[in-house]
Amino acid sequence: MEKIRVGVIFGGKSVEHEVSIISAITAMYKMDQEKYDIVPIYITKEGEWYTGEFLKDIESFKNMNLINTYATNVVLMFYKGRFVLRKKNGFFNKIVDEIDVAFPIVHGTNVEDGVLQGYLQTVGIPYAGPDVYAGVVGQDKVLMKAIFSKEDLPITKYEWFYDTEFKKDQENVLKKVKRLEYPLIVKPSLTGSSVGISTASNEKELIDAINEAMQYDSKIIVEEMVENLKEVNIAVLGNYESQKLSEIEEVHAKAKFLSYQDKYIGDGTIQGGAKKFGVKSGVKGTVKGGKTGMPSASKMPADLKPEVRAKVEEVARGVFRALGSAGNARIDFLIDDKKNEVYVNEINSIPGSLAYYLWEGKGIDFTEVLNDMVNIGVKDFKKRNGKTHSFDSNILAGYTSNGVKGVKGTKGKLSK
Repeated sequence: MEKIRVGVIFGGKSVEHEVSIISAITAMYKMDQEKYDIVPIYITKEGEWYTGEFLKDIESFKNMNLINTYATNVVLMFYKGRFVLRKKNGFFNKIVDEIDVAFPIVHGTNVEDGVLQGYLQTVGIPYAGPDVYAGVVGQDKVLMKAIFSKEDLPITKYEWFYDTEFKKDQENVLKKVKRLEYPLIVKPSLTGSSVGISTASNEKELIDAINEAMQYDSKIIVEEMVENLKEVNIAVLGNYESQKLSEIEEVHAKAKFLSYQDKYIGDGTIQGGAKKFGVKSGVKGTVKGGKTGMPSASKMPADLKPEVRAKVEEVARGVFRALGSAGNARIDFLIDDKKNEVYVNEINSIPGSLAYYLWEGKGIDFTEVLNDMVNIGVKDFKKRNGKTHSFDSNILAGYTSNGVKGVKGTKGKLSK
């Protein structure tokens, strides 16, 4: 049986660039090697695409000169019925490799937020994970909350504004935010992995937090923090038709919220899932640490009352369907442990390490999750192609450089 060639795309122009590398290498080593040929496709922070077996080695990313030397700079394109990686530079732009399906394992702006998915959809290749629309709303916390509100999904009180509004009329923005009660949490709308997020207990801290968030995004969101806070996460696998739920994890953090440091750096070593799966370097060393995207101190299953657990699962399905998500998403919840009130915090359309650890809680192997994601991506691709997206008629056939000739029922002219 011929293997399916899966192009695992990672990296990109994102503050979560390194996290994506760890997630992708972890996944590549857990994909079914009997079923798939894995083709690594790395996007640099400058937006250049590279491929080569060398990119399966975590040590390769410590020195960009090594990538320039041992990997090949390519572009992904549709060519004579094939999806090929063609050499970008040189006199002969030869085909380096080809793939059957793309598997983006990317985090953050410019990649997870629908931009990469839009390119893949334009090229016409099947891909795993969220589509353009789910990627956009899954990355933009303001859009996300607007949809949650419209669908009557439980969220905390919030306000949002643009950085230009704050710079132009700080007093008016602060007046708007005064509708909320301290303590508050301030976030850039588009970042992930807790980048640029701060808490505030008074107006001075609020102004500092807003200035910090504005370094990362033009759209800022301020939310009320939940009292008696218990944080839990759950993963959802599927598409709008059907969803499968993982175990629920209870997050423990020393701080009021998990920072980028808590999630990925810890005691100074990268918190990666690769070591657990036996990812060995072709040079020296391995990825160190625990589970990417998962704090070192957590409890699974979460200590929840049956009715609270049922509410989390119900809302998780609602969130996934409301955003039109696909693939394997992690949904984060905030719970008032005294009042037993559940609030959805956000969805992570492509979570760190694809939240494999949450599925282990249900006895589902990471390899099985990856296989399901590929299958869902291919099925969704076939569904998209089965819809009408264009018509055979060509309304431009009647246009000339001087205007319209012989075209009825159309409005306007190319020139007058």
